[in-house]
Amino acid sequence: TINTVYRNECAKLFLFAFIAVWLFVTISSDEDYYKLLGISREASTREIRQAFKKLALTMHPDKNPNDATAHEKFLKINRAYEVLKDEDLRKKYDKYGEKGLQDEQQGGRYESWNYYRYDFGIYDDDPEITTLDRGDFDAAVNSGDVWFVNFYFPRCSHCHDLAPTWREFAKEMDGVIRISAVNCGDNGMLCRSKGINSYPSLYVFRAGMKPEKYYGDRTKSSLTTFAMQFVKSKVTELWQGNIFNEIDRAFAERISWLITFCADTGDCLEPQTRRKLAGMLDGLVNVGWMDCSKQADLCDSFEITTSTTALFPPGSSLAQKGSAMVGTLFINTHPSLDTKEIYAQVLQPLPDLEILTKSSFEHKLAHHRWLISFSFGHNDLASHEYKKLKALLKGSHIQVGKVDCVADSELCASLYIQKPCVAVFKGVGIHDFEIHYGKDALYNVVAFAKESVNAHVTTLRPENFPNQEKEPWLVDFFAPWCPPCRALLPELRKASIQLFGQLKFGTLDCTVHERLCNMYNIHAYPTTVIFNKSSIHEYEGHHSADGILEFIEDLVNPVVVTMTPESFQELVKRRKSSETWMVDFYAPWCGPCQALLPEWRRMARMLSGIVNVGTVDCQKHHSFCQGENVRAYPEIRLFPQNSNRRDQYQSYNGWHRDAFSLKTWALSSLPRASVDLSPEDFKRKVLGGKDHWVLDFYAPWCGPCQQFAPEFEVLARMMKGTVRAGKVDCQAHHQTCQSAGIKAYPSVRFYPHLGTTRRDQGGEHINSRDAPVIADILRQRLQQLALQGKSSKLKVS
Repeated sequence: TINTVYRNECAKLFLFAFIAVWLFVTISSDEDYYKLLGISREASTREIRQAFKKLALTMHPDKNPNDATAHEKFLKINRAYEVLKDEDLRKKYDKYGEKGLQDEQQGGRYESWNYYRYDFGIYDDDPEITTLDRGDFDAAVNSGDVWFVNFYFPRCSHCHDLAPTWREFAKEMDGVIRISAVNCGDNGMLCRSKGINSYPSLYVFRAGMKPEKYYGDRTKSSLTTFAMQFVKSKVTELWQGNIFNEIDRAFAERISWLITFCADTGDCLEPQTRRKLAGMLDGLVNVGWMDCSKQADLCDSFEITTSTTALFPPGSSLAQKGSAMVGTLFINTHPSLDTKEIYAQVLQPLPDLEILTKSSFEHKLAHHRWLISFSFGHNDLASHEYKKLKALLKGSHIQVGKVDCVADSELCASLYIQKPCVAVFKGVGIHDFEIHYGKDALYNVVAFAKESVNAHVTTLRPENFPNQEKEPWLVDFFAPWCPPCRALLPELRKASIQLFGQLKFGTLDCTVHERLCNMYNIHAYPTTVIFNKSSIHEYEGHHSADGILEFIEDLVNPVVVTMTPESFQELVKRRKSSETWMVDFYAPWCGPCQALLPEWRRMARMLSGIVNVGTVDCQKHHSFCQGENVRAYPEIRLFPQNSNRRDQYQSYNGWHRDAFSLKTWALSSLPRASVDLSPEDFKRKVLGGKDHWVLDFYAPWCGPCQQFAPEFEVLARMMKGTVRAGKVDCQAHHQTCQSAGIKAYPSVRFYPHLGTTRRDQGGEHINSRDAPVIADILRQRLQQLALQGKSSKLKVS
């Protein structure tokens, strides 16, 4: 049972770990985590935080001192929050329930009421501020928009001091650039990867631009001045000598003009407002102004008597000499209106996206790449903002159109489009397309379109599902409401580019194609499956392009042996004396086992040719595992070489189950392939001997040296018989290392035998700590030496 697994696993851990697991067991329950927080299964991370905060403020034990059950109740909602906010834990919970979380100890601790009231989710209730997480950060900042990002920490007092100003600044810049915030308490890995080491840290991001840090005063005016320098769109001053040429040139490109005429009376747009509008309307509408105090005759000819702002769409005209401006739309610029309200007025009358119908759809999409917006009759600001898509995607050669699914219901039904969405059609007809399942914000749509046209991911339907295909397919079974599913989609696109021609990629929406998903016994999302003719392999690993690539590589060239009781007896119990085996005894439902699988495969590749690696499925071979006395999962055992008893093994009791830690443990059980060198050995064997040597100069106290040590052992085994491997302790033999010119640890040097006894004490520096890379460098160098040797012999003869 799971409890038995817990008891056995806990017996291996330190006391504090026991307490953490005890807390987990105490707070675990059969109650649904989504129901505990009062949210739907499709809730976003932001919605999860908001729901938890609302409950925390009322249910916290600090607010319920007379309720003996308050602590237990709060532990339950805290546990639910800790699991659902984490993409990986959420997937495990959705797939296996609480038993899939058996090795996770979240939820045992919580903060004071004041923390949840004042420090938790600082910007979650501010619509002008986009809260970015690990899953959507890269797509956002690479969308082409300017992003001003506030990296903060919940307990940072300076972050709280900045918050009111940041909110006002966000309202000021709403629609001009993107204002966002990243909670580094919840997204530590993301913040570290961006080099964030102090809070708050304010950075501007834009695709193709190095992030720029803000060092100025944290006032709204200073922030606005700094941000506006990234708005590159210009505002043109119009006068008699340029107005008609400027307008004609824009109209020829089907671009409108927004012109504010500034007179002595009325509402003239402020210079900063003009610049903001120019940025918001870039590529769609040119923004200009005219000073009627200087261009009095020109303004008079246009019958401008007071400050006026007007939109001139292509086809309108500035008719002079008493005639009204034909086709012009006047814009309300009353001081009470903010920039975004003026922007909305300008967007509304602009031409809508090109409408495609059933009769034109197939013809239009036959040879061109398109982004299509499928609507169901509802228009709002977001749909008006989509008018900007044509300008934003022009450089990527993507045409933009829309389909009205109310008027063309048959067309939408044939594509299984059941609600408003956008989709990219790849330019090879109407059947190869990908639907966007992310946020409908403009920046998300643009980023998706640019990614999708260059990737090779297809939205699947019953008509094109690859059940009889000869070519291998990766199929992602998912639900649009599932955040881990949405986070995986851009990773699939990256992997599809790298594996183009080797593997096809498709996604299947199980909320639309429920029957097809049921056929393949899909119960949790995302579930990623490789279909290779008659073979079906479910992907278990990190939701990343690299993880998928590693999994595919293992399918093509497996480094882990899947064992049955019979093959275990043959390969492990009757192994050769020179062989070492590592075996993972696991159960498919076990959360820690799933987390181990990609690390296990990675470790197996690192140890390829040195240690044999296998797995045993203890759900499938339950009796066998019981007979082998396997009581907890995962159970990792090493069966050493040169053992008198073939059933003798060592169990792994380490805290970390990552590839590096497991590799280090495995190598520690093997006889060393490298040798320790004294100063005398260095002079006699390396400088005066007749062998090629590769040396690791290290210091015992050096952390990177300790990390490199097992990698050097791998190198020693890879080069055995060709290049000898030695280690020099620079703490014990300082003079030797100094004479060799060693100034950093670890240092890898190659000492080739050149036919003479005198050698350069410094050797040849190798700038790598990766065993396969170093081995390749050494082999190339040996080839060069062999060619030089042949060349010198030819010259002598």
